Amino acid sequence: MTVVPEAISRPVAVRNDHLPRIAVIGDLLEENWPSMDLVAEMLLQHLQTDFSEVLSASLIRPPMRRRLTNHRSEAGHQRSDLSVKFYNADRVLNRFWDYPRFVKRLKSEFDLFHVVDHSYGQLLHELPPAQTVVTCHDLDTFKSLLNPTQESRSIFFRKMMSRTLSGFRQAARVTCDSVATRDELLAHNLVAPERAVVVPNGVHPSCSPNADPVADAETKRWLGEPDPRAVDILHVGSTIPRKRIDVLLRIFADLRKEFPAARLVRVGGPFSPDQKKLADELEISGATLVLPHLDRNLLAAVYRRAAVVLVPSEREGFGLPVAEAMACGTPVVASDLPVLREVGGEAALYCSVDDISSWTKTVFQLLRQRETGSQAWNDRRQASICQASKFSWAEYAKKMVALYQELL
Repeated sequence: MTVVPEAISRPVAVRNDHLPRIAVIGDLLEENWPSMDLVAEMLLQHLQTDFSEVLSASLIRPPMRRRLTNHRSEAGHQRSDLSVKFYNADRVLNRFWDYPRFVKRLKSEFDLFHVVDHSYGQLLHELPPAQTVVTCHDLDTFKSLLNPTQESRSIFFRKMMSRTLSGFRQAARVTCDSVATRDELLAHNLVAPERAVVVPNGVHPSCSPNADPVADAETKRWLGEPDPRAVDILHVGSTIPRKRIDVLLRIFADLRKEFPAARLVRVGGPFSPDQKKLADELEISGATLVLPHLDRNLLAAVYRRAAVVLVPSEREGFGLPVAEAMACGTPVVASDLPVLREVGGEAALYCSVDDISSWTKTVFQLLRQRETGSQAWNDRRQASICQASKFSWAEYAKKMVALYQELL
């Protein structure tokens, strides 16, 4: 089955009169959302390899049309306030003007459409709703509409989100990454219960406790030579407010008092100015290492090198780093949220988001177990690997195919 090329202006699906044609609609690649790209890519891969006899799957992802910015990738580059505004303007124009018109031309080419990111719900205004599935990862996109007192936004932004939400609500089925996300969706009465289905994310096959000689060697360039005595505390993800990087920095500052050689490793882009200022105030800037988004094999190698992974978010839709870290055999301490308990089970440890002393005490305990090589440490690692094995992209695709067939 053919992946729709990103470079052409109007992709055409491979025609096969005997197989249903599924369009997997991904995010604009230039937006650089690794988790959203992962969902689209893993779903497409398994549809094409595991279900090629029952359907024909293609990726829809047009190139971003640049009006105000150039084609140089912004990833990893510091941008001025003006360039950020221009880039965001390009994103808005592409999301709400170019992409909807792009998919409108494809309606006759496919039998069913799957929009893998709910923040592209505006595309539903140009797609046949009865033939469209949308995946909802969380409700943050709609927070300015659902909880305006908690997130004040401009009228223009709220109008954009209203259009996205009104399209999203038309989908024949909404799949949710977690029970917690589905519960929140239903609590706000956004879709009927019979149209909301839970399909948990998977873990990339690179996430394994087993060594990967190539990736492990490459990781030395970032982290240095492996040292059994090293204490790398890892955080993976963005630095948006709900990730609570302030809590992460305060936890690490406390840990340094007991483990002065500890290092904080962050994957996913630079700190914000306020976060940098806090790190300076806590006198930990020299003990932090910030890495860009890494490819899957390198990220797995970094997970394996870490002593503990921290996930202090105040809201999550799934918590992919929890599952990925555990699949690599690295213990996780996460915020005590229903969704993170759903993913981490009994294998992870949990703390209230703002209870810094609880986080510090819990991580201290884990690091002492690691330091002594205790049975409790080994048991924690094995429990983590076992819990992560419950999340499979192959199973994800299998459940999606069952849903597609129900709609078709």
